[in-house]
Amino acid sequence: MPKQRPEPFDSDEQEERPSKSQLKREMHALQALGETLIAMKPAERAKFPLSDDMLRAIEETSRIRSHEGRRRHMQYVGKLIRKEDLAAIQGVFDAIEQEKEQRDHAFHRLEKWRDRLVDEGDSAVDLFLADYPNADRQVIRQLVRNARKEREQSKPPTSSRKLFKHLRDTLAL
Repeated sequence: MPKQRPEPFDSDEQEERPSKSQLKREMHALQALGETLIAMKPAERAKFPLSDDMLRAIEETSRIRSHEGRRRHMQYVGKLIRKEDLAAIQGVFDAIEQEKEQRDHAFHRLEKWRDRLVDEGDSAVDLFLADYPNADRQVIRQLVRNARKEREQSKPPTSSRKLFKHLRDTLAL
């Protein structure tokens, strides 16, 4: 019987299918996403569009104590998450990240205002009140004065912290 030659290698067919390694990487990424969802508080998790099966699996995770059982359960969560709307879940993650960046930016802006108020004194207070007219001038001036005094005496920045907290409360951040 003559030997049969193998079929010629078709490179187009090979490129269309993902490799086994790529499939494993994707599976591990989905499992990590599941672990992230499990680590969240229920109020945070409620923002995500998750199916009932997925929510039950997440709740069940807290009852599993053995290491091997938890590992297998995480694989199960990874399998379930494949059926979820990953684009919507990523959209919620993006919205949370954007909200965090905006909050961080607002805090940096407040820190700059606090430093400017302490450095420049009453002229900066007037500028701040021009931007935020609902702020209490007397309280801000008193906290600025105390913060400047603490800085001159090399004391801990207690009034500076109080000033920041007051600015944060005034601007409702």
